Amino acid sequence: MNIYRTPLFFLIIVAFSGFSQTTKTGPIIENHGAVWEIDNPDFKTDKSQEFKVVFDVKDGPESDTEINRNLNTVARFLNMHAQSGIPASQLTVALIVHGTAARNLLTDQAFKKRYKVGNPNRELVESLMNAGVEVIMCGQSSKTRDLPKEDLIPGVKIALSAMTANIQLQNQGYRPIKL
Repeated sequence: MNIYRTPLFFLIIVAFSGFSQTTKTGPIIENHGAVWEIDNPDFKTDKSQEFKVVFDVKDGPESDTEINRNLNTVARFLNMHAQSGIPASQLTVALIVHGTAARNLLTDQAFKKRYKVGNPNRELVESLMNAGVEVIMCGQSSKTRDLPKEDLIPGVKIALSAMTANIQLQNQGYRPIKL
C-alpha cells in the first residue's frame, strides 16, 4: 500500500499545513513582538475604536541574558493590532514596571555593572518608547532595588508607585492588562 495515496496521509498533511505559518514582527516594533496571523476570526475586532491600555509588568526573567516575555507582549500587542489594520494613532499604550522586572529598564552600562552583561531588554524598551509607549517605573521598586533614575534607559519615567500610576491611568480611561 502506498501511504502517499491514502486519505489519512492527505488528512494529516491538511491538518498540519496550518502549523507551517510563521510569526511576523512589525510594522510598529520590527525586531520583537512576533505574532500569528488569524484568518477570519469569529470574534471580530472593531477597527474603529481606540485601544487604550496600561500593561502592568512585575515579573522579570531569572536569567540575566533573557528578554522579558512580558515586555515582548507589549510589542506583540502593538504589532498584532497594526497588522490587523488598526492605525497606530488608535493604539495608546502605557507600561508600568515594578518588582523583578524593574531591572529590565537599566541602561547597558548599569546592567553590566550589576550583572556582567548588557541589558538584553534595552533595545526592546527603546523601541517601545520610540513607538510612543509611555514607560513608567515604580518609584518604590526604584528605591527598594537601588535603581536610581540615572541608571535607567533615558525616557523611562519614575512614578510614586506602580499602584499610583495604575490608578491615574485607569482614571484617564486606560484598560488594565496585568502580566
